[in-house]
Amino acid sequence: MFEHNDKTFPCATSLTMSSIGGKWKAVILMYLISKKRRYSELHQGMKSISERTLSLHLKEMERDGLVKRKVYSKKPPLKVEYELTEFGRTLIPVLNAIYDWGTAVGEAENKVKKVSI
Repeated sequence: MFEHNDKTFPCATSLTMSSIGGKWKAVILMYLISKKRRYSELHQGMKSISERTLSLHLKEMERDGLVKRKVYSKKPPLKVEYELTEFGRTLIPVLNAIYDWGTAVGEAENKVKKVSI
């Protein structure tokens, strides 16, 4: 059993998946590997994610210490940027391995089209 952030997990894999699991969290993290991004940039890159879902996932990942949110203006329009924290950057090898596996599976089935992030 593992405990993290006042939650109990049956194994280390379930702990990891609680932070990056689901349809969008790993995708958001992949977009943040290369550079800081504004909310609108993230939403533009993932056109099928709803604004509510993106906002909720960013808040959850900020709470979990994976993502840092920085506000640059005190009056509208606000400039808000998101970036990986040092803790979040420890996930880069995991995210890259997931990306590589998905690419290999897609290429083996001739069902993948690479698009830069």
